[in-house]
Amino acid sequence: MSQFFNRLPGVLALLLLTAALFYAGGAFAQDAAPAPVTAAAESVGESATAAAEAVAPAEPAPTLLAHQAAVEVDAAASSWILTSTALVLLMTLPGLALFYGGMVRRKNVIATITQSVGVAAVVSLAWFGAGYTFAFGVGQPMFGFDGDTVQKYFGSTQALFLNGVTMESAYSAAPGLPEYLWIAFQMTFAIITPALVTGAFAERIKYSALLLFTFLWTLFVYSPICHWVWGGGFLGSAGVLDFAGGAVVHVNSGVAGLVCALFLGARKGYGKDIMNAHNPVLTMIGASLLLVGWIGFNAGSAWAADAIAGVALLNTLLAAMAASLTWKIVEVIEKRKPSLIGVLSGMVAGLVAITPAAGFVDPKGAVIIGLIAGPVCYASSVWLKKLLRYDDSLDAFGIHGAGGLLGALLTGVFATTAVNGLSEGANVATQAMGLAWTIAWSAVVTFIILVICKFTTGLRVTDAQEAEGLDTTLHGEALENV
Repeated sequence: MSQFFNRLPGVLALLLLTAALFYAGGAFAQDAAPAPVTAAAESVGESATAAAEAVAPAEPAPTLLAHQAAVEVDAAASSWILTSTALVLLMTLPGLALFYGGMVRRKNVIATITQSVGVAAVVSLAWFGAGYTFAFGVGQPMFGFDGDTVQKYFGSTQALFLNGVTMESAYSAAPGLPEYLWIAFQMTFAIITPALVTGAFAERIKYSALLLFTFLWTLFVYSPICHWVWGGGFLGSAGVLDFAGGAVVHVNSGVAGLVCALFLGARKGYGKDIMNAHNPVLTMIGASLLLVGWIGFNAGSAWAADAIAGVALLNTLLAAMAASLTWKIVEVIEKRKPSLIGVLSGMVAGLVAITPAAGFVDPKGAVIIGLIAGPVCYASSVWLKKLLRYDDSLDAFGIHGAGGLLGALLTGVFATTAVNGLSEGANVATQAMGLAWTIAWSAVVTFIILVICKFTTGLRVTDAQEAEGLDTTLHGEALENV
């Protein structure tokens, strides 16, 4: 029976693919290609076609789904979002994979990197199957509730398996972008969010559990919160500002990571054994890729190659460097030496904190946010974790949860209409309300998903597997000894 449950994620993925093929089968049932014709016949055919077109009525406009508009391609914006999509994907593969991989012990490097790859695969299919329409669909009457009520909390099922998405459609809020491009861009955000969660339970989770957790979490945690903030749901309508994912990505993943760390318990020997990072140089490479990719993450969230994208890019770099500096200062005061991983962690903390504010604040606000983020995330990653004695392996909550909370709240302080007209009315109380909803939903539903995983695939590897290392026991691979 346990073997069956270990294979459950693979079975679910197979069922998803099968359902997708059946559901979208009409797309493959194209008309057969016409048989070759002679030149004379072709000439006659062309004449008949021209005559028919002269009297035939125009083709009716394609029917659009509730969330769609007719695409009017903005070449400049589309080019920038194509580039941004690649940059955001770079953040997960290989950026986050190497960032996390360098911080674990040697025996778990391959397993940690493989988690990022597995998350990317599962989320991509979940987003294609249902995640996109859950997040960006427009609510339809359901279970006795009218469409407006449904829209506040849930998208729709109209575009399951991208049914109804065509070459002529666009997402209504971004009519200058082909909808397929919009879907791909948003999918990269969906990919990195659960990938960040993996840092909380690194070195002790079963791979089958990770895949099942990721599938359920994408559909029932990420997609709803994404809809609430970005898809026309009640938080965005209430004035909650989240330019590129402070609540949707970072607070969401950080809180989920904390729940996972508490639910799974600490690694064997945590607090007693030495658990130094295997290779800080890998972490440096990963952090640098994250920094570059974050340009697409934040500046790409302007959805156009415009002045807001420019200020978001500059704000991103300034906040990252400011936070790296202040993290270093605190670390030197406490430990007398600035570590490479500490400097890099501070940089990422600044990136996290500026994410919700990037397109709403001016550079002075970005620097202040970065300067505050360094010490706050250091305190959360080092002091708070020691005080409460939980094992957030790679500081998913310490950096992403705390940094996202800080940045979202400070967005309410520093947002200015001089940068973005949407900043009008920004305030801390509204931001805090959005964070409260995000934290509550992420924590409760993550807990439920963990319970489901525990009684199906199981969650933790055995003590023997953990002692030997997940590279060999789960994946049958190991780094060569040098």
